[in-house]
Amino acid sequence: MKANLEQLQREILTHLQDRGLAIFRSFPRGPELGADAVYWDTESFPDYRDFVTAAEATGAKLITVYGRRFTSEVIEDAMEHLAAARMEREDRRTIESRLRDLRAYEGFLCQVELSFSHGRRTYIFDQPTDWYDELTELLETIEDSFSSPADERPLGGFYSNN
Repeated sequence: MKANLEQLQREILTHLQDRGLAIFRSFPRGPELGADAVYWDTESFPDYRDFVTAAEATGAKLITVYGRRFTSEVIEDAMEHLAAARMEREDRRTIESRLRDLRAYEGFLCQVELSFSHGRRTYIFDQPTDWYDELTELLETIEDSFSSPADERPLGGFYSNN
């Protein structure tokens, strides 16, 4: 995937206009929908035109479009959380170094999301850059460091099951 999705978003907007579809600029819809969201398989079928064709086949006339622009605030927040994370020193250094490298993408469009609703479901085409996927994984690693292992027992394991 390209490092910057500006061109892809322009192509998508032109394609939607050419097809006579209404464009609604939105915030990302996926996270708020939970089980009512159905995601397009962009790994196997990365062409947004196939998604638009499916939307049209359901009678959709309006497609929501969201583009996430990467800001350094994400890195700054991650660095703060990393400082308090419970992890090995070498792991912390590796993550910190990679986060610093990702600052180079500040201002880039890192995710494009298209969606339409049909019935009770919302269908979503979500295309992030590879580096944004990596950033998401790093953030999850940091977040996971704050969790206790599931098998850890209170009071150092001296809890009786009797």
